[in-house]
Amino acid sequence: MKPLVYRKARRIRHPAPVRQSLHITTGDMVQVISGDDKGKRGKVKRVHPKTGRVEVEGINVITKHQKPTQTAPGGKIKREAAIHHSRVMLIDPKTGEPTRIRRQKDADGTLERIAVKSGQSIPRNR
Repeated sequence: MKPLVYRKARRIRHPAPVRQSLHITTGDMVQVISGDDKGKRGKVKRVHPKTGRVEVEGINVITKHQKPTQTAPGGKIKREAAIHHSRVMLIDPKTGEPTRIRRQKDADGTLERIAVKSGQSIPRNR
């Protein structure tokens, strides 16, 4: 009978996540264009550039069951989960409609976001 030989399992090395350049920043007003919350609007709370996801107030609300600790009580906590940035569109400041954006360089060399529908500049909230 052949003896059992245990071989070391080969580790699969995943490449490091690539930081995506997103068209959305924290504080922008966006509208969801696909999924369960389609048509809802909200303000961007947080941006995750490595995964390409954004958290929007009142969108994709999940219930998290929190275990009690010495400092915090347990229970069911409702919070927003992140959604992919391609599922939201910026709101045009002039018309109030969702719009695509294009980038253009200012006189001082910084990139500014321009709404495709109205041609108006969308300031970054920093």
